[in-house]
Order: sequence, then C-alpha cells, then structure tokens
Amino acid sequence: MTALKDANVFVTGGSRGIGKALVEELYARGAGKVYATARDPRTVTHPDAVPVALEVTDPASVAAAAAQAQDVTVLINNAGAAVGASFLDSPVDDVRREFETNFYGPLLLTRAFVPVIERNGGGHLLNVHSVLSWLALGGSYSASKAALWSQTNSLRLELQPRGIAVTGLHVGYVDTDLAAGVDAPKSAPRDVAALALDGVETGAYEVLGDDITRQVKAGLAGDLAGLYPQLTK
Repeated sequence: MTALKDANVFVTGGSRGIGKALVEELYARGAGKVYATARDPRTVTHPDAVPVALEVTDPASVAAAAAQAQDVTVLINNAGAAVGASFLDSPVDDVRREFETNFYGPLLLTRAFVPVIERNGGGHLLNVHSVLSWLALGGSYSASKAALWSQTNSLRLELQPRGIAVTGLHVGYVDTDLAAGVDAPKSAPRDVAALALDGVETGAYEVLGDDITRQVKAGLAGDLAGLYPQLTK
C-alpha cells in the first residue's frame, strides 16, 4: 500500500483529461507536491501543481524532467496517443508513433524515475492502459496498449524487490477530448482518477474503471468469438 498524503507525485499528460483529474484528486487527498507535465507547461492550470515541459518520446526531455523532480515517490504514466492506425492501410509511421508514445514513452519515464523512487525509500508506479489492451478493435492503439499491459506486468515483478509497487488502470470511454467524437456512455474523468488512486493506496495490481472493462476482462477466459462476435458471421 502507498500513502498519497504528503507524497510527491509525477503525472505525465497532466494538463487535461484523466491526467488533469488525477492532479486534482491527488491534491484533494493531501499530496505534498504534484508535477504535471505537458508539451507546453503553460497549459497546466492547477494552481498548486508544478508544471513540467515533457515530450515522452524524447530521451533528453525525459532525463531533464527526472532531474527536476528528484523528490518523487509515485510515477503516473498517463500521457498517450490515439491514432488507431490500421495495420493494413495506414502509414507504418502512424503505427510507430503510437508505440513510441504508448509503449516506449512509459518505459523511458519508468527507467528514469525508478532510481529516484528507490533512493526516496520506495513508492509506486501507475500505468494507464485501456479496455482496448484486451480488445483488438483499435488497430495499432490496441496493440500499443496491449504491449504496455505486458510491460506493466513484467515491471511489477522486477520492481517488487526494489520496494516499488505497480498498478495498471484499464478503462473504456472517458469524457475527455480524446473521446469527444464518440457517441457512447463515458465515465467522468474525476471518477476514473478516484478509482485509480484508490488502487494505488490499497496496492491493487489492476483497477478496472467501468462496467465494459470488467465485462471484457471476464471474457478473456472464454472463446474468442465471445469477444469478437463478427468471427461467427
């Protein structure tokens, strides 16, 4: 279990959507300091947050951000990209871009911050996945999130002996800019943030943020046609 009261937390993609809600919820729970990142740090609007310029795909930018935040004990990898490229029809560069942001970005941040968290006595890593980690309906986005899920599971084993717990958040549509064009039920960002941080504080391995995510997770043990009914047509 990880106490968030008085903790120093680093949140990628902290200027909008789930990231912004995480920053707000962290301060509501008494966090000591929250670093909120964005490509343009001027877009970070929380009055107490520490804005940090960050491009998660750039190793130099990641190293500079980690050097600025040497007191962190909790890292939240929330920043992501959603191109949803087709494996057959989209430019391969679009596929690469999603993997650079959604898989390699969190990896770069984790590698940069693990020594920091370890020096500060241990702590927690929260990676934001998606229900599409388990459901291949988003092309390269699903694949990149599935790869991040696997990375998270591996890191959980590697980091346990180093005093760092790992939680993965899976969630469906959230009422953010990313899902603005989607006509479907959406979770409120603050509700998702609260569930995610509950998971951090209780030491949950995974947090399932909504009903659709719970249904898909339960269906993983069944026949593939249960998740992909189009296979039976």
